[in-house]
Amino acid sequence: MERHMTNEDTSANMSNGESSANYLEIENLVKYFGDDRAVDGISIGVPEGKFLTLLGPSGCGKTTTLMCIAGLHKPDAGEIRVGARTFTSVKKKILLAPEKRDIGMVFQSYAIWPHMTLEQNISYPLEVRKTDPSEIDDRVNEVIRLVGLNDMVGKDATQLSGGQQQRAALARAIVCRPSLLLFDEPLSNLDLKLRQRMRVELKRIQHEVGITSVYVTHDQAEALVMSDEIIVMSKGRIEQTGGPHDIYAHPVSRYVSNFIGVANLIEGRIVREAGAGRGEIEVAGEGERILLPCLLGEGLSEGDEAVLSVRPENVHAFREKPEGPSMEGEVIQMVFLGNYLDCRVRWGEFEWKVQAHPRERLREGERVHIRLDADHTLAVLP
Repeated sequence: MERHMTNEDTSANMSNGESSANYLEIENLVKYFGDDRAVDGISIGVPEGKFLTLLGPSGCGKTTTLMCIAGLHKPDAGEIRVGARTFTSVKKKILLAPEKRDIGMVFQSYAIWPHMTLEQNISYPLEVRKTDPSEIDDRVNEVIRLVGLNDMVGKDATQLSGGQQQRAALARAIVCRPSLLLFDEPLSNLDLKLRQRMRVELKRIQHEVGITSVYVTHDQAEALVMSDEIIVMSKGRIEQTGGPHDIYAHPVSRYVSNFIGVANLIEGRIVREAGAGRGEIEVAGEGERILLPCLLGEGLSEGDEAVLSVRPENVHAFREKPEGPSMEGEVIQMVFLGNYLDCRVRWGEFEWKVQAHPRERLREGERVHIRLDADHTLAVLP
């Protein structure tokens, strides 16, 4: 059984049912490359000032969607509107040129010109627009201060580090005060520590300037840290839309559970509905079948095949049998990661991923009892 968010689902979730609250509106967007339907009729609504992330693996359609918003790809169907302006309407034969869309864009490659200074790189869009020189100076100084590059004023672009180049590219994108800001995996070329720091910085800057933003990435951590809303995409369609916590804690399908964070996923069958969105799922392992209490994901009812999804931090190991449903297995792997133990517990053919506290001092080879936190155990669509 497969479920995708419908066009109506997506726009409603983003705007709480009020389409007028959306600043960016995408309706039934379709884009082909030959016979390949890269974007398959998606609809998106983003309220003004919000930070939306399109998240998914390579080939899911996220970058193609971004390029259609930017005007760098011509859609085969659908409409794109920003505020009161129509950027694209295939039906009405409207296709606004990229330079007419009043957008800022930061690419994976920052495109910082090495023969220019920091200020010259940032001011270039204003000079192309023939902005008054005094206003150019004021705006450039404003964004340099905003992105924290005051110490690099007067420096050549070749003297900027990778993180500084990324901030210079962002400053150049926002210096014209665009109506929309687009990001195409801008942090992927940075090392891990710098990437982690820049996630927070980008979100701070976006919040401060208040520009509606669309961000494309395959990095789930970036999406969770930076976004007001996340759209998880697969094969050109929208799999789920929601806030970071909702996407992580309440995935609608096995695909989303597996893509966002680490999850234990085991197939089973819904055997009872208990009301209030709760029920029981039957799973098998270690020569036994066991009934486990769970939250029922959207679209599931008694008798349905389902996948149990639970995060490692919500799986607990005990040396003595605890109260309630539990499973006995063998600790087959234990890795010390400082603030927690990353454990694997074999139960029949299945290996439970367990995040244990170091003080529990579990040992490889010992038998333990596994209990799941029922309030964080979710049955989802296969």
